Amino acid sequence: MSGGGDNGVMLGMMAANRAQRGGSAKGKSSMFNVFPLMIIPVIVYVVIAFVLGGPDQASMALALDQTVFQIDMVSGPWALPVGDLLIILGMLFLFVELIKSAGSGTATIINHGLSMAVFVLSMTLFLLVGKFGTSAFFLITLMTLMDTVAGFVVTIIAARRDLAVGGEA
Repeated sequence: MSGGGDNGVMLGMMAANRAQRGGSAKGKSSMFNVFPLMIIPVIVYVVIAFVLGGPDQASMALALDQTVFQIDMVSGPWALPVGDLLIILGMLFLFVELIKSAGSGTATIINHGLSMAVFVLSMTLFLLVGKFGTSAFFLITLMTLMDTVAGFVVTIIAARRDLAVGGEA
């Protein structure tokens, strides 16, 4: 009977060795896990600020109020401005970032550090550069803060759960 348990231990050790060595598929997912997706709405805002926006905050607010598309509905027309589209984009990337933060590996921890850098960059732009002092960019900055804090909290909780499960064995 003890031979069956030994086989299980051996299979577990082999699986752990394979996981440590990694493979090409793991490398691809690690790059995805390291890249902070919340930088994308910030970069899109920067592009809009320097392509569509003028030299000050008021002209940037006008650029963000431009309608991307409009749908006629029974209750009246519904228009989607550029600023709202950026916020929707940020919310989608925030959702993906929260899902990615459930891991506790090295790539996830590097992602949290880079997310913190994105938040610091966003906050600096919001506070110091006039074009970035809009409510749309403030909400994007708030999303980068939520990504950073929630990522650390979810990772700590997941690590604590892993530690508790490992401690029982």
